[in-house]
Amino acid sequence: MREKENIDRALRRFKRTVSRSRILRVYRANMSFTKPSEERRVAKEKASRNARKHNRRY
Repeated sequence: MREKENIDRALRRFKRTVSRSRILRVYRANMSFTKPSEERRVAKEKASRNARKHNRRY
């Protein structure tokens, strides 16, 4: 905690730091087993969403 820092602000800063480091996301992903076919399917859907997003015209 920084000098004379409000506890709410310190907690918010901590949460932001943890969120940016993606520690919790990796932890939750390792909590349950996902089949390789499921991982491939999700990755394929994500790739198609990204491709659609980048090909969109404004």
